Amino acid sequence: MELERMLKALGEPMRLRIFQALLERKHCVRSLSKKFGVSESAISQHMKVMKDAGLVCGEKFGHHTHYLPLQAAVDYLTRQFEQMRSASLMLDRDWTSCQCEYRKEGERT
Repeated sequence: MELERMLKALGEPMRLRIFQALLERKHCVRSLSKKFGVSESAISQHMKVMKDAGLVCGEKFGHHTHYLPLQAAVDYLTRQFEQMRSASLMLDRDWTSCQCEYRKEGERT
């Protein structure tokens, strides 16, 4: 899975809103179109981007495809953000000294 590709896909506000709606329940393009007041073709394009990014999958029901988030993608994003959180908690947040690698020991800013 590619974190950058997933975040880029979710970085577009409408796609993020669609993804959040899919976390609540399955939706078809028509349902999402009505929910967000956007054309079905625009929703289809957003779904294609999210599908290509590995975020969602679709299941055909008659003439409609119902979409939902891929659980593996949600789990992957959760792990990535948990790792970021852990790294952030480990940071030395002392603002009184510079930690830049190019500064000489003891040099002041």
